[in-house]
Amino acid sequence: MTRVLEIRDVWKAYDTLEVLKGISFDVSEKEVKVVFGPSGSGKSTLLRVINMLTPPEKGEVLLRGESLMDPKADLSKLRSRIGFVFQHFNLFTHLKAIDNVSIGPHLVLGMTKEEAVDVAHDILSKVKMMEWCEHYPAELSGGQQQRIGIARSLAMNPDIILFDEPTSALDPELIGEVLQVMLDIAAEGTTMIVVTHEMGFARAVSDEMIFIDGGVIVERGTPQHFFENPETERAQRFLHRLDVLYGEADSGKKSK
Repeated sequence: MTRVLEIRDVWKAYDTLEVLKGISFDVSEKEVKVVFGPSGSGKSTLLRVINMLTPPEKGEVLLRGESLMDPKADLSKLRSRIGFVFQHFNLFTHLKAIDNVSIGPHLVLGMTKEEAVDVAHDILSKVKMMEWCEHYPAELSGGQQQRIGIARSLAMNPDIILFDEPTSALDPELIGEVLQVMLDIAAEGTTMIVVTHEMGFARAVSDEMIFIDGGVIVERGTPQHFFENPETERAQRFLHRLDVLYGEADSGKKSK
């Protein structure tokens, strides 16, 4: 399979605190990787490093073979090909939903306003938000705002989308609508890295799960591996804690 993203020996520190300590893995075309682990383990920092929101001290990130660390690289262009769905939505509060989605294709991809609006309409239909396209973020629920955030990323036709705990800021009754959209786009072959504690989602769609703790990859494997026979005691304890907090993850078949 074609490699979309390569993370090579990435290290990141804040002052004397080492947050990432030599992280390496690849993501191939249409693959879904789920990254999980305890708070403070480096998961969100990893996504920010991949997108160069927080450049690493050491290591390399390559998008389809092009290094984002190369001083000669057009970093803005490369970053436009990496979608990012944030935990707290990060929508433009002064723009309606349709404009939040169409602004990127228009200003970054060079589409005309009309072309960008057409794309936005198609994507908003996909995430079941056309009915609210003329609403401002403040008029939408958290789940609706997050669906707009996903639509905004999809509208850029990215090589890969990074999801940073996309349901953690939502009320419990709104989580399902966002996870369903993510299930749908995974089934369509969207390449994704998802930081989440939603183990039902992970079991349903992930090709590989990566357990991070203390800034290192402790264990990695298929959903079947983690739910039936995790090897490390640390992963066993963490998964047991999730079961206690959220109940046993629903079983499910891969949607792809």
